[in-house]
Amino acid sequence: QVQLVESGGGLVEAGGSLRLSCTASGHSFSSYVMGWFRPSPGKDREFVAGIDWGGFSTYYGDSVQGRFTISRDNAKNTVYLQMNNLKPEDTAVYYCAADRVLGRIVVGHGDYWGQGTQVTVSS
Repeated sequence: QVQLVESGGGLVEAGGSLRLSCTASGHSFSSYVMGWFRPSPGKDREFVAGIDWGGFSTYYGDSVQGRFTISRDNAKNTVYLQMNNLKPEDTAVYYCAADRVLGRIVVGHGDYWGQGTQVTVSS
């Protein structure tokens, strides 16, 4: 069992930055690929970013490519999402997820989910 707790959300002006964190409890954090998601109209959720077990490969949704950066620190059981040049359309609750299979994370599946952290971008 893995429990995920997100933090770092808040209110920021357009063009600003935030860094989200997601800390996992339990063992074997490095056995999981990690992803960040947000709700999307017409879909269950939008894939924002994903990272493999060792942090060597990263993946991004088209809408955040070039602005967001995902990283992880396995020693701290934490995955991060650095969000730069934020836009009002980035406003959402951001969720992190963990899965053992990379192919499942990038299509929106996760074995474990956090409770979410709210990001609000004002224009």
